[in-house]
Amino acid sequence: MDLQASLKTAIQQAIQSLYTDPSAAPEPGEVLLQPTKKEFEGTYTYVTFPLTKPLRLSPVEIGQRLGNWLVANSPLVRAFNVVQGFLNISLADIAYIQSLNALIADGVAGAQQPDTEATQANRVMVEFSSPNTNKPLHLGHLRNIFLGDSVSRILAANGYTVTKACLVNDRGIHICKSMLAYQKFGRQPNGTFETPESAGLKGDHLIGKYYVLFDKAYKAEVAELVAGGMAEDEAAKKAPLMLQAQEMLLKWEQGDAETVALWEQLNAWVYAGFAETYRKTGISFDKTYYESQTYLLGKDVVEEGLVKGIFYQKEDKSVWIDLTAEGLDHKLVLRGDGTSVYITQDLGTTDLKFSDFHSNKSLWVVGNEQDYHFKVLFAIMKRLGRPYAEGCYHLSYGMVDLPSGKMKSREGTVVDADDLVDEVAAVAAQAAADAAKGKLDEFSEAEKQDLFRLIGLGALKYYLLKVDPQKRMLFNPAESVDVHGHTGPFIQYVHARIRSIMRKAEEAGLSTSVPADEATATADRPLHETEQEVIVLLGQFAQSVANAGRDYAPSYVAQYVYDLAKAYNRLFADVSILSEPDAAKTQLRLSLSAVVAETIRKGMGLLGIEVPEKM
Repeated sequence: MDLQASLKTAIQQAIQSLYTDPSAAPEPGEVLLQPTKKEFEGTYTYVTFPLTKPLRLSPVEIGQRLGNWLVANSPLVRAFNVVQGFLNISLADIAYIQSLNALIADGVAGAQQPDTEATQANRVMVEFSSPNTNKPLHLGHLRNIFLGDSVSRILAANGYTVTKACLVNDRGIHICKSMLAYQKFGRQPNGTFETPESAGLKGDHLIGKYYVLFDKAYKAEVAELVAGGMAEDEAAKKAPLMLQAQEMLLKWEQGDAETVALWEQLNAWVYAGFAETYRKTGISFDKTYYESQTYLLGKDVVEEGLVKGIFYQKEDKSVWIDLTAEGLDHKLVLRGDGTSVYITQDLGTTDLKFSDFHSNKSLWVVGNEQDYHFKVLFAIMKRLGRPYAEGCYHLSYGMVDLPSGKMKSREGTVVDADDLVDEVAAVAAQAAADAAKGKLDEFSEAEKQDLFRLIGLGALKYYLLKVDPQKRMLFNPAESVDVHGHTGPFIQYVHARIRSIMRKAEEAGLSTSVPADEATATADRPLHETEQEVIVLLGQFAQSVANAGRDYAPSYVAQYVYDLAKAYNRLFADVSILSEPDAAKTQLRLSLSAVVAETIRKGMGLLGIEVPEKM
């Protein structure tokens, strides 16, 4: 039984009783409820002001009449009070118990109903990660991949068929910078070139090292040219390393065998490094696209746009589109020499993705510095009449900073994803050891390490996902593992606590997942307010997941699971469970605890976070 839905139906019936023509009364779906404010008694509040005009009654009088009708006619309602135009409704204990039993019957945590839109257009592609092959994944990438992975899980829970895609940026001048630096600085004293094995580094870390070396050497060349009297912007273009990198890019585009062989070798090392990071963080993709295989596809789209008169050509042969009607600007889509710009390859890749999967929705998880780019891309696709254009969405997110400041890849000031995952696991290990006070003695060393990895990764994911994606954020590793704060480890700890209660109950021969006895709810055996609070929260899980899917916002689920864990913690502190002398109340609390544990497991699973059985 959905408490809110049942109460809305009862209120609608009460409203009908006030109308001369009951058919003119609002439908149940038009009856809006909100949680009663803490300072007033009640569970839900109905605002009566919209009824004053049609009923020609004061808001207070309407509230009184509705409240009286509900108490007299609905077994759900125990009492009410009216504050101005606000009808605060207190539910009967039997309503809470029936709601809990419905959750148990549906399969703990309740069934999530697919979004209505999903039943009509249920294919969605979520593109995320999209790394460059000149550096390892870093903290900024982690926000991206955790966001993309969680949104994919949430959309799947809402009935969508989801394809998780990754577009690897494996070509271009930035890739050639690492390649050139490796050629120049990668030879070891014994004459051979450095490899991941000889360096003792993951492949992506090794190539990232040479990206930094290029930048340092390039800046030194620019400084030398400026010292010799050259203007800085000219020096940036004419520095020997930059000219050599551009020459290498030209050779790659012409298919020069030696250049392509070097590119393939370095990329293979990077891909192996990426795969290890994805494995460690629990991330996978259904389809990987490579820019080197798609960057030429957009030229056909440009030709199509010229034929249709959507694009125009300047005297230098460059191709443009006028998007001022959309509030944008004139945008270059192909250079005069026929070479692609970034938007060119995106035009082709977007067509390819639709051709491959025919998705009705396409999400790009990309940082907010690309907001304008995606406005342009989507506007062009609409002008071209692409059937999927309306379903394109840029899931923009803010940058992640550390207490030490902003990160820059080429200057070597980023925090590599692998190092951060290891660091948070180490911080989690220390925090767990400090808090456990000997409780970890029953764990083997391998079990401890697994637990610390699970806690550390959960802390990292939760900390990055609990914040609205649009907001720039500061990541603090020590704060993320605080078992008493708004953190993943706190929620994991509550789940482990419940599982411990369940194990003790089972050892005592008690059932942990049977419906609660409705006879428990009597005048002399009222439910505790924390039991009521937890049951109300449990009934909101499906709506929380639906809202998160609608707005592509894992932060909704993160906040919901935290609120549920916090409410259960209060219940645990306020009432007895296994030591409760009333067997019926013990059974109700065990059943309630089981649903809470499963809801936490499902909710955290939608964030890509595991929860431990013991902690």
